[in-house]
Amino acid sequence: EAHQLKSKEEQAKRDAIHMDINDYKVSVNSIHESMEQTNEAIEHLSEEKTLLAQTIQKRIEDKVKNQERMETLQSEIIAIGEKIQGRNEIKTGKELKLEGLQEEVGTLEREVSGMVDAISTYNESIRILQDEYSKLEIRKTRLTTELEALQNRLWDEYELTFGTATEYKKEIHNVRQTQARINELKAAIRELGPVNVSAIEDYSKTKERFEFLSGQKEDLIKSEERLNRVIREMLSVMKKQFMEEFEKINRNFNQVFRELFDGGKAEMVLENPEEVLESGIDIIAQPPGKKLQNMMLLSGGERALTAIAILFAILKLRPAPFCILDEIEAALDDSNVYKFADYIRKYTKTTQFIVITHRKGTMETSDALYGVTMQEYGVSSVVSLKLGEMDKQNAG
Repeated sequence: EAHQLKSKEEQAKRDAIHMDINDYKVSVNSIHESMEQTNEAIEHLSEEKTLLAQTIQKRIEDKVKNQERMETLQSEIIAIGEKIQGRNEIKTGKELKLEGLQEEVGTLEREVSGMVDAISTYNESIRILQDEYSKLEIRKTRLTTELEALQNRLWDEYELTFGTATEYKKEIHNVRQTQARINELKAAIRELGPVNVSAIEDYSKTKERFEFLSGQKEDLIKSEERLNRVIREMLSVMKKQFMEEFEKINRNFNQVFRELFDGGKAEMVLENPEEVLESGIDIIAQPPGKKLQNMMLLSGGERALTAIAILFAILKLRPAPFCILDEIEAALDDSNVYKFADYIRKYTKTTQFIVITHRKGTMETSDALYGVTMQEYGVSSVVSLKLGEMDKQNAG
């Protein structure tokens, strides 16, 4: 008991020393960050000074260019004035020529006046002819309407066109007998009752629709068979791949479990081996000195360490480049925390870990620490610490 009491006191002293060391590291890191921010501000001001000097030099160059441009524009203005004077002289010549053309226009207007009188005479003759043409058009329209009415009646009553009726006209010798025969035939047609004249067309469309739907049904049946065959093949491949990967993870799980617990054994068992894709998984674990039992019957720390073993078993099979762990070791005691931290170090060659934790053992093993501190009341700031660099500085 005396040794245990002394060991607890020494452990408390070590924890206090670790806290002091971390506080010193945080303070040193804050000073380094302040120096870096000051140096960055100086560099930023120097860059702004250089940019302002360049801007002033550019404005001076633009001023010289603008003066040269103004001199060039003055020369162009003088040249344009000379060109305007030449155009005014040309305008005077054009005005003299316009006066001569106006005299010619007067002569032409007098000639056109005589032509207008002749055109008036011709227009009167055209008007009389147009009246006669309008009367002929009206008569033509009336006759065309009558002809169309007769042709429609011929088709509605006898279903004959004008050309076909002309051929029958040669065979008709007695109009009264022919009309009586027509009345008899119409009476016989009325006695037949209503006839569906579109039945043949409806049958053809229905048959075509039936054949189309039958073909679609056969295609759907064949597609269903192909899909079912593909599904069966995929399920077979999935079951095979699942069992292969499951066996690998199971072996990795047993190995990692033994390393974390310093012995014992563990395995994962399918609840329904016949339906592996829908089966649940039981986790059976046997820590050293205990009997084989379900994971849910273990203590909180043992369950957490078993879950960690499953995680590393999966990572061992399929290493991920990046992994975030959120206080997965919170339920572990101090000795197991150090064991967890040392074990996670083995995977840092292939996987980068970001661990959210409050345990000292995990933080001591990390390469870098990121935390939030409140040096002043109500003001939070993010603090980072590279433990590898601090170790080099302490060694130096």
